[in-house]
Amino acid sequence: MTALRQASTDWPVRLGAPLAVLALLVPACGGDFGGDSDDDGGSSSGDDADADAEGSEGPDLSAPPEIECEVIEEDLGEHTIKFGIGLAEDSPQGMAVQFFGDYLDECTNGQLTVQLFPDSQVGDDLEMMDGLRSGTLEMTFPSTSPAVAFVPELGVFDLPFLMPDVEAADRVLDSELGQQLLDEFDGTGMKALAWAENGFRQVTNSVRPIESPEDVEGLDLRVMENEIQTTIWEALGANPTTMAFGEVFSAMEQGVVDGQENPWVTNLTSNFWEVQEYGSQTRHVYTPFIMMIGEEFFDELDPAYQQLIQEAADATRDYQRTISREMDEWARGQFEENGPEVNVLDEDQIEEFRQATEEVYDQWAPELGEEFVDEVRTLARQE
Repeated sequence: MTALRQASTDWPVRLGAPLAVLALLVPACGGDFGGDSDDDGGSSSGDDADADAEGSEGPDLSAPPEIECEVIEEDLGEHTIKFGIGLAEDSPQGMAVQFFGDYLDECTNGQLTVQLFPDSQVGDDLEMMDGLRSGTLEMTFPSTSPAVAFVPELGVFDLPFLMPDVEAADRVLDSELGQQLLDEFDGTGMKALAWAENGFRQVTNSVRPIESPEDVEGLDLRVMENEIQTTIWEALGANPTTMAFGEVFSAMEQGVVDGQENPWVTNLTSNFWEVQEYGSQTRHVYTPFIMMIGEEFFDELDPAYQQLIQEAADATRDYQRTISREMDEWARGQFEENGPEVNVLDEDQIEEFRQATEEVYDQWAPELGEEFVDEVRTLARQE
């Protein structure tokens, strides 16, 4: 098996050969694993872009699963699928697309190949979704936050403390209701193939550990440009500030804001440990990714290709979630190892936050549909 070529900033990676088993040894700021993809799809670093975190050996990630399919020998036409993502090639999102490309290549004898455009090279999430609709791009992998422009019900995933754990997230996403949300994209110019994982967001700051809602009061926090999530921090008594993700490091360094919130991988690879004293595992919002394909492009493919693409998307979904969770756990440990004090909220503490943000549901459930929100909450809380 051969390793994939590294993409330059000007050219995509062409995927085709079977994906090599990944054994990453990546410096914490040398691998741009995660990003505030709802903003700009990438992550920033501190002033010293070459400063590596201590203990930089990478996570022990699961190997891609074996590809099992009935190879399509018949000539059904050759197609190159341009696949744009917001994160880096070595993020769980990027690694999942590489596996997806290998799956299609192997199962079509090279008739279907994938070109990966990482790091928002072809636009942010909204621009890439527009590319699917216009035909300039075949596939993308946005998070749900910007996708609410097309399916407003996806705003449910911006509600606070909706998912108690990843098992709850899987239960919701893999349910009949989850499939119905994917189906809502039909007719928008995009077909939603499968759910994957962006992950839980956590808080970092330079004032104090976050252990109770009272600890959030008065903090100046940079937050995403998302109305529901801004409401969360207002309910907790913080002073939420929106700004471009690339400005966050310097804003914290200069004391313009006290902190921010992002998944652990982003907090690590963005070098936030250099300018933050505390990290708190609050798990306040869980955000999925959605694997999408252009509707017109998909409809014009042979049915055998359509079925194969769905099968590949399903396998990619499972692989991406697995390595996303493995990398998240590793990143939290690395973040703490580099200096900040890290605390993990227990279930009683989470319940305090859930009760303190119930007014967010009172405000937004009528707009999203109260019955729908109740159904999602019930699914998430089932044992």
